[in-house]
Amino acid sequence: MASSMIHMAIANEVNKKLHRNLDKMLIGSIAPDISKHIGETKKASHFQKGDHTNIPQIDKFLDKYKDNLDDDFVMGYFIHLYTDYLWYKYFMTEIYNHSDHIIKKMDGTYVKCSGHMLSIYIYNDYTDMNIKILEKYDLDLHIFYSDIPEIDNIIEEIPMKKLNIIIDAASTIIKKSKEHKTMIFNIEQIEKFIDTSTELILSKLNEILSE
Repeated sequence: MASSMIHMAIANEVNKKLHRNLDKMLIGSIAPDISKHIGETKKASHFQKGDHTNIPQIDKFLDKYKDNLDDDFVMGYFIHLYTDYLWYKYFMTEIYNHSDHIIKKMDGTYVKCSGHMLSIYIYNDYTDMNIKILEKYDLDLHIFYSDIPEIDNIIEEIPMKKLNIIIDAASTIIKKSKEHKTMIFNIEQIEKFIDTSTELILSKLNEILSE
């Protein structure tokens, strides 16, 4: 899945058009990932069809929460799910062959890997990407050292009273980020993904909200 920083960068860019409460939207944009920090699968929190697919069912989320998109936290949650949809449906297919479990590295070589090893490649690269994304998109991260704003208890798929867990986890990941040699991503790829995802999400929202 996309990193917390990527999710927040896209929410931040989307909000430049929406002009909502950015704090609540940023928290919503990382909230679905609370599942892995409380020992649960992503099936419920990410509206997945089953435990063996990473692609969220956007229509399933909208069937339940479309009328709540005026809530800034719910909007952030939607942005997270749509970002993951785009990430797995299109972005990862460019660098990873799921059927053969082969990943394409930046140097052009191919490595057979899956499961835990694939996660290592991806999350190691994130430690470098986080810093570059933070600088590129000038993100305001004060949500990580401020009181959590009052958020309506709307989303039933996650424990809303435990939002501090994902906020603390994301803060720790960002603090531990450091420069190192990336293996599979480059900043140009990530920037293109963020900018393209922002455009597609805004287009989708325009379609949804005009219905």
